[in-house]
Amino acid sequence: MLRNIVENALKYTPEGGSVTIRHSFADGQVILTVADTGIGISSEQLPHIFDRFYRTEGSRSRTRGGSGLGLAIAKAIMERYGGSIAIASTPGQGTTVTLRFMGG
Repeated sequence: MLRNIVENALKYTPEGGSVTIRHSFADGQVILTVADTGIGISSEQLPHIFDRFYRTEGSRSRTRGGSGLGLAIAKAIMERYGGSIAIASTPGQGTTVTLRFMGG
């Protein structure tokens, strides 16, 4: 699941951009963020990003590979184990994926 998120960040960040992975612990949860300086996702497309087989238009096309299942699977895994996943994005500025894992 994490591999998919990191691979997406790398895939959609142009040369010279960056991908940052950070973690913290708050409110009994481990919080992991993967932030990139990539192409971003429009606000119109963002609500659908976890839908199975959903692929955004433009640069996130089939030419870059993928089936549109990765984020749907990641969300299912996180929810199955009591965690959550959220995505914030701005076109042209990048995307941040936040994973919240229940602490043990």
